[in-house]
Amino acid sequence: MRRPEPVLPHVWRDDTRTRHPQVTHVEHVARHDGVSGRWPEWAPALLVERLGDRGITGPWSHQVTAADLARSGRDVIIATGTASGKSLAFLMPAVEAVDAGGTVLYLSPTKALSRDQLRTLTDLRLPGLRAAVYDGDTPPGERTWVREHGNYVLTNPDMLHHGMLPRHEAWRRFLKRLRYVIVDEAHLYRGVFGSHVAQILRRLRRVCARHRAEPVFVLASATSGSPQESAGRLTGLPVTAVTEDGSPRPGMSVALVEPEFTDLTGEHGAPVRRTAPSQAAEMLADLVREGVRTLVFVRSRQGAELVALAAQRQLEPDLARRVAAYRGGYLPAERRRLEEALRTGEILGLASTNALELGVDITGLDAVIIAGWPGTRASLWQQAGRAGRGDDAALAVFVARDDPLDTYLVHHPEAIFGQTVETAVLDPENPHILGPHLCAAAQEFPVTEEDFALFGPGTRERLDELVHRKFLRKRPRGWFWTSNERASDLADIRGSGGSPVQIVDISTGGLLGEIDEAAAHGTVHPGAVYLHQGDTYLVEDLDLDEGVALVGPAEPAYSTWARDTTDITVRSVLREEEWDGGAVLRFGEVEVVRRVVGYLKRDVRTGAVLGEQSLDLPERTLRTRAVWWTLPPEAEERLRKEDVGLLGAAHAAEHAAIGILPLLATCDRWDIGGVSTATGRVEVFVYDGHEGGAGFAERGYSAAREWLTATRQAIADCACEEGCPSCIQSPKCGNGNEPLSKAGALRMLDEVLGAAGRDAR
Repeated sequence: MRRPEPVLPHVWRDDTRTRHPQVTHVEHVARHDGVSGRWPEWAPALLVERLGDRGITGPWSHQVTAADLARSGRDVIIATGTASGKSLAFLMPAVEAVDAGGTVLYLSPTKALSRDQLRTLTDLRLPGLRAAVYDGDTPPGERTWVREHGNYVLTNPDMLHHGMLPRHEAWRRFLKRLRYVIVDEAHLYRGVFGSHVAQILRRLRRVCARHRAEPVFVLASATSGSPQESAGRLTGLPVTAVTEDGSPRPGMSVALVEPEFTDLTGEHGAPVRRTAPSQAAEMLADLVREGVRTLVFVRSRQGAELVALAAQRQLEPDLARRVAAYRGGYLPAERRRLEEALRTGEILGLASTNALELGVDITGLDAVIIAGWPGTRASLWQQAGRAGRGDDAALAVFVARDDPLDTYLVHHPEAIFGQTVETAVLDPENPHILGPHLCAAAQEFPVTEEDFALFGPGTRERLDELVHRKFLRKRPRGWFWTSNERASDLADIRGSGGSPVQIVDISTGGLLGEIDEAAAHGTVHPGAVYLHQGDTYLVEDLDLDEGVALVGPAEPAYSTWARDTTDITVRSVLREEEWDGGAVLRFGEVEVVRRVVGYLKRDVRTGAVLGEQSLDLPERTLRTRAVWWTLPPEAEERLRKEDVGLLGAAHAAEHAAIGILPLLATCDRWDIGGVSTATGRVEVFVYDGHEGGAGFAERGYSAAREWLTATRQAIADCACEEGCPSCIQSPKCGNGNEPLSKAGALRMLDEVLGAAGRDAR
């Protein structure tokens, strides 16, 4: 029997709004019965039989369309909703290819998804299908077997980059028979990571051609904006998009929640809302008590731990044991155990980072809570779609953080519902990305002029630079790698910013996990509070030279938050335009120097600042791209006559603009940074937080009027009087959120926007 259309749990209904008075909107998404197709005549009979044994008696229309396109030799992207059966669309041609003696390479952005796909393939019990995972967790003894015998190899971009392409001769047997390359969860390949993967796929195509293979690329993606364009940018090939989703969809209620203001005050007396993790933990406990299988998505590793721990503390012991956290940094065996426990129902509530946003087969979930905007509408629907698989109705709840964008969205549901999802932003020609991959390609075999069309128009310039820097040597037969070291080590494809730092428990000597070096400055600095599976630790020492952070068990009543300073220098202006009123908008290359100088201690219950400690860590220099605007002298004079503090106004506008840019670009505020100045000329910078840039600032430049208009509206709509984290305060401000002026930011944005801005007042 099907459940009725979903409703909010009884503790959140209108008659009990004293408990949850902050539900701002509930959107009911209608169910869809689906459009059936027929098995293609060429579909392997045994595969059809095995799928029938699993209850799959026929395909949906989009699965047949995509499978037929791939089999005909067309590169294709399937961009349909969560749980729409994209795997079946590429499984049909892949199994047929293996039956005919070919091979298949499957790429996913995470190890968990590859393991889940392997489980599905193994359960089908297809003779002759030798599926195997080849990633960093694969034991050395198994790797040789996979290379020599595997015909359906599941891996990730990292292993392809470091382990397979550099050793392509050892993979000759596999590569020369390669028929399909499957790129799963393609919507996640954006920004710096996506740009690196784009170059890895170009290197893969080059290596395949070396072994006389030309595989068909089949990409699977959540619903996305311009999937054909994004897939073409990612692969460098013309790609056909399949976007008409023929799968059935359960009904879903999507609730928008804004945590209420507390009686407490934060920095400079600003009102403090209840935190999104705290609100999500209470909701998780409510749902677990009702027997609702629930997944909570949290924006950070620490947040996932806090949500699980807080929910456990609100539950009776027998239920508390059925709540856990899941995040990156756990050891492989621990991740596998948690995935299986959620599948079987042993775990009833799980707090996770976006590691479980992907298509891992976790059936039977009833509800999803999303604590904080996940960065894009595509990710929001991908996460929400984890609930209500099959015929069961679903509940999704978006809980706003104390953040300008989150606050804007819960009060403007039209910005979420009925809108198209974003187009992925990536820039594979970024010289900081292209250069290392040209080195890797040259080590695989010499780069020649024939490769210029593959790698992009900046290839010759980058090669000349690499020769000048003595990374490559130019010879008559092409460009050669000059070192005995691995060229692939030059490319940090996840944009992490350095080698991993191992986190060691000094009380046991055990390894708790690892974190990249750039993030270590702000996460495992001396004195930082570190959480792991509900246990709390204090960092006693961070040795960046050795790549080790030593932590000890502790139970402080506070969390920690790193503070840094930032200086910016313009290196070149690439584009500029003058607006009505005289404000000038620019886009160009900048150098940013950042240094973590201390950390705040915040009350774990309220977020109130308890104190600050200084730190002495090395500075980090970033060469990237930025968008910035400059006020004309006459506008500055008008603001001064109105007693507007220019630095406070610029600083507040900077914070709000950073918070709102993710509405228009596929990023979140942690992918970008900002600097504001009022010495000489008033200037506000927003920059990409990745070496060489990631395309986010460029997107801000191209959509600047829409972006800054929404920024002004978000500040004006906030109910606070002087400014709060929901509008102009930033959790990562290196200056302690001062000076800030809410009224000044509104007037300054009026001047920047010219007549259009003044009309908005």
